[in-house]
Amino acid sequence: MSYDRAITVFSPDGHLFQVEYAMEAVRRGSTAVGVRGKDCVVLAVERRALAKLQDPRTIRKIVSVDERSVLAFAGLTADARVLINKTRVEAQSYRLTCEDAPSVEYLARYIAQTQQRYTQRGGVRPFGIATLLAGFSEEGKPVLYQTDPAGTHSEWKAQVIGGRNAKSLREFLEKNWEEGLEEEKAVRIGVQALLEVVDSGAKNMEICVVRPGGAKSIMEEKDVDAIVKEIEAEAEEGKPKASPADE
Repeated sequence: MSYDRAITVFSPDGHLFQVEYAMEAVRRGSTAVGVRGKDCVVLAVERRALAKLQDPRTIRKIVSVDERSVLAFAGLTADARVLINKTRVEAQSYRLTCEDAPSVEYLARYIAQTQQRYTQRGGVRPFGIATLLAGFSEEGKPVLYQTDPAGTHSEWKAQVIGGRNAKSLREFLEKNWEEGLEEEKAVRIGVQALLEVVDSGAKNMEICVVRPGGAKSIMEEKDVDAIVKEIEAEAEEGKPKASPADE
């Protein structure tokens, strides 16, 4: 029997192949990095090279879900658009019912619940995206959540989704992340992680800083480029210089 035909059928060794294929779609997507700082959350995403005549404003990997929450995704853009719209409607519905903004955790749970629902019944397929959801808790602390195509959600201090190098980038974050990061350092770590996968520097990066209250600020390309040049200059200085014998 072909166990990858139907989404509702487990294979004998406990796999749901369609969900695993959806996770592969995420791995083939562009990289997104989230870093939680002392009073901010930084989202950094890889922008794939655009066609010469394409308007870059129409390709967005970082979007606002609600006044307090900002989302970055990796995977299929069309799937992301549908899931983001569902989440925005839920956020407005919550405001109408409770007369308050939904928390970041509530929205992460809703996204994960929606993704899980699409793994459990016939006639649908899983969403081929993973998301990073950034914002601030009701106590005013920065928070970062991740969801995946299987429908799980979890809170992180720093996380990478998408791309083939996610494992090595996660190891980089584990080494460099520390409690109480200032905004400048958090941005630098996000840019440094992306430089491992991005070829043409700041041109193919989008960096967003989420500040208290969920205020979203997309960094200018020239500011990102300055950080990239600084990192590259430091890397050059750190390289051992060739001795005359080597020459």
